[in-house]
Amino acid sequence: MSETTAPPAMTHRQVLEALSGLLAGLFVAVLASTVVSTSLPKIISDLEGDQTAYTWVVVSTLLATTVSTPIWGKLADLFNRKLLVQIAIVVFVLGSALAGFSQGTDTLIVFRVLQGLGAGGVISLVQVLISDIVSPRERGRYVGLLGAVLAVGTAGGPLLGGVITDTIGWRWNFYVAVPFAVLALILIQRTLHLPKRPKRTVSIDYLGAVLIAAGVSLLLIWVSLAGNQFEWNSATSWFMAVGAAVLLAAAVVTEIVVKEPILPMNLFKNRSFTLVVVASLTVGVALFASSVFLSQYWQLSRGANPTQSGLLSLPQVVGSLVASTLIGTLISRTGKWKRWMVVGASLLTVGLGLMATIRYDTDITLVSIYLALMGLGLGMVMQNLVLVVQNSVDVRQIGAASSAVAFFRSLGGTLGVSILGAVLASQVAGHITEGIVKISAPASELKALASGTIPDVNELSKPVRVLVESAYGQAIGEIFLIAAPLALITLLCIIFLPNAELGTKTGVQQLAETEAELLLNVAGGEAVVPSAVTRPVPVIKDSDARA
Repeated sequence: MSETTAPPAMTHRQVLEALSGLLAGLFVAVLASTVVSTSLPKIISDLEGDQTAYTWVVVSTLLATTVSTPIWGKLADLFNRKLLVQIAIVVFVLGSALAGFSQGTDTLIVFRVLQGLGAGGVISLVQVLISDIVSPRERGRYVGLLGAVLAVGTAGGPLLGGVITDTIGWRWNFYVAVPFAVLALILIQRTLHLPKRPKRTVSIDYLGAVLIAAGVSLLLIWVSLAGNQFEWNSATSWFMAVGAAVLLAAAVVTEIVVKEPILPMNLFKNRSFTLVVVASLTVGVALFASSVFLSQYWQLSRGANPTQSGLLSLPQVVGSLVASTLIGTLISRTGKWKRWMVVGASLLTVGLGLMATIRYDTDITLVSIYLALMGLGLGMVMQNLVLVVQNSVDVRQIGAASSAVAFFRSLGGTLGVSILGAVLASQVAGHITEGIVKISAPASELKALASGTIPDVNELSKPVRVLVESAYGQAIGEIFLIAAPLALITLLCIIFLPNAELGTKTGVQQLAETEAELLLNVAGGEAVVPSAVTRPVPVIKDSDARA
């Protein structure tokens, strides 16, 4: 095959320029999500919501993100990826801005769904586009930048949200992403330049998309409401469970027989892909449970305000930032990835186990150490799971495979938040019911506690405040106790991953070579290579390569 078949790799400077817009778009998604995390207890309290509403405000976004992620990923294999990521950013920010006008938890949940639809696109498409311009071997150093952006957005969002909430009101948390989104769209338009993809016949799997969305949605709604709105062993519960199973079974059959499946079933024949999917499911629980319920721990069990809550969560964020940046660089230099992922999964398991011991009066220094261990573990594992999959699948399925990892991570997180949220509500109610008969307090406070509404602990009398803080502290510790064994499953999956060598060609190069080989076969030995394949890209200079 001619050396000109595939375009040369981009220089380090070109990669950084192209990444600037993508990372800005990802920052928008992370910021708009995390900026409200420390404010949610206050938001739900102001909107007179209960623990179920709190859980659904979170779950609605995760649900929409989960069901849309594989669809965005498949569209990335069929259409213009640059345009798709710009559309996703617009949808995401529109949902965020509308959420700021919410007058109740119901409307807030609806707009958070729109927010989640856009988030699914941004999360999956950024990963796919990075694979287009950076080879697996070099991707570690850039994944470190990705991890840094995630960490800054994760750390800065809660802090910014806390300051905004404490100064001008929580509604402005939803508007803050708009200027960043405009900047991201401009950067993507000006800096991201990819060769035109060869034209191909497009066949969209509408039926598969509908069945996957309906089946996953019904499953998540069932686990969210069962035990609260209706009994687990009830006609409604059985109807939803069986309905979800039937829809998902139909989705699997559809994905096997259609020409362009949303989630290709043949990917599961790949051992690395299957193990990463299971690991993503379980690590998703740890990721989302820690971010969702940690804010409640700081504010409802320790009496912190939103700003303080963001500051107290910094050890986890800093741990993730340090691990993703440092380990990403080491992976690029050495090509060794498995050892670091095993260490990361081990740290995550230990961190979650230690978090299970927290109570409302646990020393904050100890909690900070536990959170740092969790952050280090997540930083070593999360982005590298995507790297392993992208390194092991056919380049023509990178979009579907990358989004599948994000899909199952979101699915695990959504299931985890739904189930653990129901457990938390039940445990808190039980602890308060047991303690309420032993204290003397104003009748209005006791009535509010009995209603299940999330209180503002700083406005409660001392006996009731201690009761609420103790109930939430113990219940949230029990939540982490449930999550710890799941992290052990992540560790086992990583241990059994094939220790494959990282490739040295970008997604664009791999696709060009694949298309050229197909044309060669069709032409019977004389390949007519399209201009998109041979489009000139500046040659790497030695100085750029060393940079």
